[in-house]
Amino acid sequence: MAVNFKNSETKDNLMRAFAGESQARNRYIFAAEQAKEQKLQVLERIFRYTADQEQEHAKVFYDFLKEMAGETIHIDGGYPVDIDQSMAGLLRMAEHNELEEYNVVYKAFGDKAKEEGFTAVAYSFYQIAEIEKSHAERFGRYAQWAEADRLFSAEGETYWMCLNCGHIHKAPAAPGKCPVCQHDQGYFVRLEEAPWTK
Repeated sequence: MAVNFKNSETKDNLMRAFAGESQARNRYIFAAEQAKEQKLQVLERIFRYTADQEQEHAKVFYDFLKEMAGETIHIDGGYPVDIDQSMAGLLRMAEHNELEEYNVVYKAFGDKAKEEGFTAVAYSFYQIAEIEKSHAERFGRYAQWAEADRLFSAEGETYWMCLNCGHIHKAPAAPGKCPVCQHDQGYFVRLEEAPWTK
């Protein structure tokens, strides 16, 4: 059934999604700052990388609201408070929130948009849900490594890349300092985890 956009649930869901993505971006920026303070630059980069993607998701949802320019959309919604001194805890919270967007929220929003006749909006909700799944999986991997004290060590020979200078080191563990630029171990990432290598 076709519904007038201004009277649609889809309009409200877009604003909820915009608010949620905007808040997620800020939570990830705060987590990145905490990671940097703890000299875990690899986690800082992961949180910032994801924050940038959340900002883009917010823009996608916001752009669908152009018809509402100059108006205020009143919504209700619940949003998480993710505060934890443990980086593993923050990673697990992020994983949980991304999975909720993937499994529950955006699929429901997409279904409602489709039902109301907004196929382009539905498509965006479904596609962004898949991206949120990849975010959850990444946060989950890093949480598991952090919980096991394996952020910078592996069970066998592994390639590690310094995020500062690009040096690649092959060993079961990342070096304590980069032999090229002397940056701390916190700058090392498993080479297969670097997004630009895929």
